[in-house]
Amino acid sequence: MKIGIGSDHNGFEFKEEIKTSVEEMTDHELVDYGCYSCDAVDYPDVAFDVSRAISEGELDRGILICGTGIGVSIAANKYPGIRAALAHDTYAGERAQLSNNAQIITMGAQIIGAKVGTKVVEAYLNVEWAEGSKRKVDKITNKEKEFAGNK
Repeated sequence: MKIGIGSDHNGFEFKEEIKTSVEEMTDHELVDYGCYSCDAVDYPDVAFDVSRAISEGELDRGILICGTGIGVSIAANKYPGIRAALAHDTYAGERAQLSNNAQIITMGAQIIGAKVGTKVVEAYLNVEWAEGSKRKVDKITNKEKEFAGNK
Protein backbone atom coordinates (compact mmCIF):
# COMPACT_ATOMS: atom_id res chain seq x y z
CA MET A 1 0.00 0.00 0.00
CA LYS A 2 1.25 3.50 -0.81
CA ILE A 3 0.60 5.94 2.03
CA GLY A 4 1.01 9.71 2.06
CA ILE A 5 1.85 11.47 5.29
CA GLY A 6 1.88 15.18 6.00
CA SER A 7 1.71 17.74 8.75
CA ASP A 8 1.94 21.40 9.53
CA HIS A 9 4.69 22.74 11.80
CA ASN A 10 2.68 21.87 14.92
CA GLY A 11 2.72 18.22 13.90
CA PHE A 12 6.21 18.02 12.41
CA GLU A 13 7.96 16.15 15.24
CA PHE A 14 4.94 13.87 15.75
CA LYS A 15 4.93 13.11 12.00
CA GLU A 16 8.61 12.20 12.05
CA GLU A 17 8.00 9.73 14.90
CA ILE A 18 4.98 8.22 13.13
CA LYS A 19 7.00 7.86 9.91
CA THR A 20 9.73 5.92 11.70
CA SER A 21 7.20 3.64 13.39
CA VAL A 22 5.27 2.94 10.18
CA GLU A 23 8.46 2.18 8.28
CA GLU A 24 9.52 -0.26 11.02
CA MET A 25 6.17 -2.04 11.38
CA THR A 26 5.10 -2.44 7.76
CA ASP A 27 6.31 -2.87 4.25
CA HIS A 28 4.06 -0.06 3.02
CA GLU A 29 5.59 2.65 0.88
CA LEU A 30 5.45 5.97 2.74
CA VAL A 31 5.56 9.29 0.88
CA ASP A 32 6.23 12.46 2.91
CA TYR A 33 4.27 15.52 1.73
CA GLY A 34 5.82 17.86 4.29
CA CYS A 35 6.34 19.85 6.21
CA TYR A 36 10.05 19.26 6.54
CA SER A 37 10.92 21.41 9.57
CA CYS A 38 9.32 23.32 12.43
CA ASP A 39 9.03 26.43 10.23
CA ALA A 40 5.44 27.67 9.93
CA VAL A 41 3.35 25.90 7.29
CA ASP A 42 -0.38 26.28 6.65
CA TYR A 43 -2.08 22.93 7.25
CA PRO A 44 -4.56 23.26 4.33
CA ASP A 45 -1.70 23.21 1.83
CA VAL A 46 -0.40 19.86 3.05
CA ALA A 47 -3.92 18.42 3.44
CA PHE A 48 -4.81 19.42 -0.13
CA ASP A 49 -1.59 17.88 -1.50
CA VAL A 50 -2.26 14.50 0.14
CA SER A 51 -5.96 14.63 -0.81
CA ARG A 52 -5.13 15.41 -4.44
CA ALA A 53 -2.66 12.52 -4.60
CA ILE A 54 -5.30 10.12 -3.26
CA SER A 55 -7.95 11.51 -5.60
CA GLU A 56 -5.64 11.04 -8.59
CA GLY A 57 -4.70 7.48 -7.61
CA GLU A 58 -1.10 8.23 -6.62
CA LEU A 59 -1.73 7.09 -3.04
CA ASP A 60 -3.94 4.46 -1.43
CA ARG A 61 -4.32 6.17 1.95
CA GLY A 62 -3.12 9.17 3.92
CA ILE A 63 -2.14 10.29 7.41
CA LEU A 64 -2.45 13.99 8.24
CA ILE A 65 -1.33 15.71 11.43
CA CYS A 66 -1.74 19.21 12.86
CA GLY A 67 -2.07 20.50 16.40
CA THR A 68 -5.55 19.07 16.99
CA GLY A 69 -6.17 17.03 13.85
CA ILE A 70 -9.31 19.08 13.26
CA GLY A 71 -7.89 21.59 10.77
CA VAL A 72 -6.37 18.98 8.47
CA SER A 73 -9.57 16.94 8.67
CA ILE A 74 -11.71 19.90 7.63
CA ALA A 75 -9.32 20.82 4.81
CA ALA A 76 -9.00 17.27 3.46
CA ASN A 77 -12.77 16.79 3.51
CA LYS A 78 -13.20 19.81 1.22
CA TYR A 79 -11.45 17.89 -1.53
CA PRO A 80 -14.04 16.12 -3.75
CA GLY A 81 -14.34 12.42 -3.04
CA ILE A 82 -12.17 12.45 0.07
CA ARG A 83 -13.29 11.05 3.40
CA ALA A 84 -10.92 12.05 6.21
CA ALA A 85 -11.61 10.90 9.76
CA LEU A 86 -10.20 12.27 13.00
CA ALA A 87 -8.85 9.36 15.07
CA HIS A 88 -7.29 9.68 18.51
CA ASP A 89 -7.69 6.06 19.63
CA THR A 90 -7.33 2.65 18.02
CA TYR A 91 -11.07 2.00 17.81
CA ALA A 92 -11.61 5.22 15.83
CA GLY A 93 -8.62 4.39 13.62
CA GLU A 94 -10.04 0.98 12.82
CA ARG A 95 -13.61 2.21 12.34
CA ALA A 96 -12.46 5.06 10.08
CA GLN A 97 -11.67 2.38 7.54
CA LEU A 98 -14.17 -0.37 8.41
CA SER A 99 -17.26 1.84 8.75
CA ASN A 100 -16.45 4.84 6.58
CA ASN A 101 -13.86 3.73 4.01
CA ALA A 102 -11.84 6.80 4.99
CA GLN A 103 -8.87 7.32 2.73
CA ILE A 104 -7.23 9.56 5.33
CA ILE A 105 -6.95 9.58 9.09
CA THR A 106 -6.07 12.76 10.94
CA MET A 107 -4.50 13.17 14.35
CA GLY A 108 -3.57 15.99 16.71
CA ALA A 109 0.01 16.18 17.89
CA GLN A 110 -1.09 18.29 20.86
CA ILE A 111 -3.79 15.76 21.77
CA ILE A 112 -2.07 12.37 21.71
CA GLY A 113 1.53 11.20 21.85
CA ALA A 114 3.42 9.39 19.13
CA LYS A 115 3.16 6.04 20.93
CA VAL A 116 -0.64 6.17 20.84
CA GLY A 117 -0.52 7.69 17.35
CA THR A 118 1.49 4.74 16.10
CA LYS A 119 -1.12 2.33 17.45
CA VAL A 120 -3.92 4.37 15.83
CA VAL A 121 -2.13 4.25 12.47
CA GLU A 122 -1.51 0.53 12.84
CA ALA A 123 -5.21 -0.10 13.58
CA TYR A 124 -6.16 1.98 10.52
CA LEU A 125 -3.71 0.29 8.15
CA ASN A 126 -4.40 -3.26 9.29
CA VAL A 127 -8.02 -3.36 8.11
CA GLU A 128 -9.78 -3.18 4.76
CA TRP A 129 -13.25 -1.83 4.11
CA ALA A 130 -15.68 -4.72 3.74
CA GLU A 131 -18.53 -2.46 2.54
CA GLY A 132 -20.44 -3.06 5.77
CA SER A 133 -21.67 0.53 5.80
CA LYS A 134 -21.79 0.92 2.03
CA ARG A 135 -25.34 2.29 2.07
CA LYS A 136 -24.31 5.11 4.41
CA VAL A 137 -21.06 5.91 2.59
CA ASP A 138 -22.99 5.94 -0.71
CA LYS A 139 -25.38 8.53 0.76
CA ILE A 140 -22.44 10.78 1.56
CA THR A 141 -20.92 10.29 -1.89
CA ASN A 142 -24.25 10.95 -3.63
CA LYS A 143 -24.86 14.15 -1.63
CA GLU A 144 -21.39 15.36 -2.52
CA LYS A 145 -22.10 14.73 -6.21
CA GLU A 146 -25.45 16.52 -5.88
CA PHE A 147 -23.76 19.60 -4.39
CA ALA A 148 -21.02 19.53 -7.03
CA GLY A 149 -23.67 19.64 -9.74
CA ASN A 150 -25.28 22.75 -8.21
CA LYS A 151 -22.31 25.09 -8.57
